[in-house]
Amino acid sequence: MQIGVLCSGGDSPGMNACLRAIVRTALNEGHEIVGFMDGYQGILDRDFYVGSAGAPRAVLRTVSGLVKKGGTVLNSSRCPEFATPEGTQKAAEILDELGVDALIPIGGNGTLTGAHELGKYWKCPIIGCPGTIDNDLNGTDFTIGFKTAVQTAVEAIDKLRDTASSHHRMFLVELMGRHCGYITLFAAIAAGCEAACIPEAPFDIPSIVEKLKLMKNRGKRSIIMAVAEGYHDGVMVLQEKLKEAGCPFPTRVVVLGHLLRGGDPCPDDRILATQCGSLAVKAILKGETDKMAGVTNNIPTLVPLTEAIDGHREVPRDLVELLECVS
Repeated sequence: MQIGVLCSGGDSPGMNACLRAIVRTALNEGHEIVGFMDGYQGILDRDFYVGSAGAPRAVLRTVSGLVKKGGTVLNSSRCPEFATPEGTQKAAEILDELGVDALIPIGGNGTLTGAHELGKYWKCPIIGCPGTIDNDLNGTDFTIGFKTAVQTAVEAIDKLRDTASSHHRMFLVELMGRHCGYITLFAAIAAGCEAACIPEAPFDIPSIVEKLKLMKNRGKRSIIMAVAEGYHDGVMVLQEKLKEAGCPFPTRVVVLGHLLRGGDPCPDDRILATQCGSLAVKAILKGETDKMAGVTNNIPTLVPLTEAIDGHREVPRDLVELLECVS
């Protein structure tokens, strides 16, 4: 069997570790792996990954050392053409022409939505792996790259705290997660932030300003507010609204942005990526399709793609309340 693999959408730390597990598991089972460059665009362009062996098919040494490397050696992109019915059908036809017998896409909501749509035109097995820092997919406790992104955010906020304290300032730190507040909430708790602005727990500006005044009256010298991107029309707009409402601290804005996607994956993400990649191959060999490989309660689990991408995954309410309590 020839199994194709690709990374699509935003990159996340651990994608390479997932690729390594896919290659090693498939080869151990006597099957072949081919990698497509730049996500679904690579299928449309017939663009294979060619490793050190000088051939498109992966060998064991193709993925040597990848478990610790950030980014993705397959590169990643968003493919507008593939998002159309015509583009999806074209991809299915090309996969048949190339003799690909199964496909493992690594990515987030958009990637797995594309995988589900591809299954309507292509009748070979498709098993997705949850590669996204947003942690917004159902059917897995965490997504590949999330914990590394939180670690990166916490390290940055810890450094900002020094400057905030030195100058009696309030820093508004914007983190990725336009529709999902997982990174912002987890980073806020771990870094000891005084507040977090996330889509799942909106607050009114006057109330937060009154809270800030109370903190200052109690002797608080600095404030860190973690803000999910897009909240209140963006962190710059939020800053102006806070000033207009009488914020008692001078404010500065720091946008961490794509910094959160980079860096070598932490051990937890390496393990999760390895579990998901290996499970994806084994699921294909058992005849499974249209599913995502995840891990729940430390147990590798398959869930239907439609369930994985369905709706908006809510952050744990107890953690929202915990932040309110300890801040």
